[in-house]
Amino acid sequence: MRFMTAGESHGKGLCGIIEGVPANLSLSSPEIDKELRRRQSGFGRGGRMKIESDHAEIFSGVRWGKTLGSPITLFIENRDHKNWLQGMSEDISAQGSLPPVTRPRPGHADLAGAIKYGQQDIRNILERSSARETAVRVACGAVAKRFLSEFGIMVGSYVTQIGNEHAAIDSQPSSEDLQSLFEGAENSVVRCPDEKSGRRMVALIEKAMKEGNSLGGVFEVFVTGVPAGLGSHIQWDRRLDGKLAQALMSVQAIKGVEVGAGFAMAGRPGSEVMDEISYVREKSEARRKKERKAFTAGRTMRAALKGA
Repeated sequence: MRFMTAGESHGKGLCGIIEGVPANLSLSSPEIDKELRRRQSGFGRGGRMKIESDHAEIFSGVRWGKTLGSPITLFIENRDHKNWLQGMSEDISAQGSLPPVTRPRPGHADLAGAIKYGQQDIRNILERSSARETAVRVACGAVAKRFLSEFGIMVGSYVTQIGNEHAAIDSQPSSEDLQSLFEGAENSVVRCPDEKSGRRMVALIEKAMKEGNSLGGVFEVFVTGVPAGLGSHIQWDRRLDGKLAQALMSVQAIKGVEVGAGFAMAGRPGSEVMDEISYVREKSEARRKKERKAFTAGRTMRAALKGA
C-alpha cells in the first residue's frame, strides 16, 4: 500500500491517492471525517483550524460502500480558498494580484525551498510545505486504520509532554493500560491522559499565547494486535522501525523519533534493554487453531482455482 498527496494550503483543496487497498473493504466518508474532526480538535489550535471543517469526498475506488481494489482518491475542499481566488489562481492573468512573500521564516522550508526551486515568491514554497497538508494525510491514514481494524490491529496515541510539563505515565504500560491511556487522551483538550498534567499544559499554552509564542511537545503512538513478522531484516528499506521513523519524521515540525525506550537505552546495560519474550499456552493454542483453519481454507481455495 502506498499513497501520495497533492494540493496547496490556500488552493482549491487537497487530494490523496491510495494504491494497494484490497477490494470489498467497507469504507465511507463519515468514517474518514471522524478522524478529520479529531485532527481539528484540541486546545490552542491555530486560526486555520477554526476556519476549516473538513470533509473527505471519495472520488474513486469505492462503489456502494465497498472498495474496488483500484486506487482510492480522496478530496478535501479548502473552504478558505474563496478568499484566495486571484492569489492562488492557475490563470496567468491573475499574476501580481497578491504581493510576493520575500521574508523567509526561520525553522520553515521557506529559504531552502526558494533556493532549491528558484522561486522569487516564497508563497510558492510555503503553500505546499504548510501543515495544512496533514489534513489529507489523516484522511489517507483513516483508510489504513479501517483496513487494519479488519485484523484486530488498533492504533492510538497520547501526549506525554508540552513545553516543560511532563505527564505522569508508566514508561512500560500493558495493552490494557494503553487502551485506557488512549481513552483518557480522547477526553482531554490537550490529548494528555494525566488530568493534572493536562491542566498545567493548558496553563502553559495560555501563557505562551499571551506572549505571542508557541510550545513544542512529545507524544507517543502505540499499535496493539500486531502479528510477528511485519517488515523484514532482509533489506534496509524493509525494516519496520525504519519505515515508521521515516513516516513520522516526514510530518511537519517533527524533529525526533525514538522506538520504545529509545535514547534512554544508551545509559543502560544490555541486560536491561532486551525485548521480553513470553509464552501463554492458551493463546498459543488458539493461534495455532486459527492458523490451521486459515491454511485449510487457503488449500481449498487453491484446489478450486486449479480445478477451474
